[in-house]
Amino acid sequence: MSISIRSTTMRERNLPSADIERLDTWLKYKATMCASCKASCCTLPVEVNIADLVRMQLLDAFEADEPPKELAKKLKKSGVVEHFNFSSGIFTLTRLANGDCIYLDTHTRRCTIYEKRPQTCRNHPRVGPRPGYCAYLAK
Repeated sequence: MSISIRSTTMRERNLPSADIERLDTWLKYKATMCASCKASCCTLPVEVNIADLVRMQLLDAFEADEPPKELAKKLKKSGVVEHFNFSSGIFTLTRLANGDCIYLDTHTRRCTIYEKRPQTCRNHPRVGPRPGYCAYLAK
């Protein structure tokens, strides 16, 4: 079994790296790519809704009933949200200075809230800037 994992990893490491800013360089997504990637998708803006914030345990069910504008103020003050789109009701999670999601472990390059991650992350790359493709960056 470990032989197939190694061969997949070797094969994926030989893939060219994409330029996250140039969608035409993104690669057709395969599930095996994630193990050898630097988690470049975790440098894209992460849009979340109130249901995501509850799942992520940033809000409880009672807070979810508060006006979104008030929630946005609280979440911005706590440093979790960097932007709130009033017309769509969508929040954008804060990113670190290097562009990483605040929930990405800087050493392992893995999500620290994987089981509670937002729908945006759960659905990537089926949805996003180039559906079906990812901005693969080899480790």
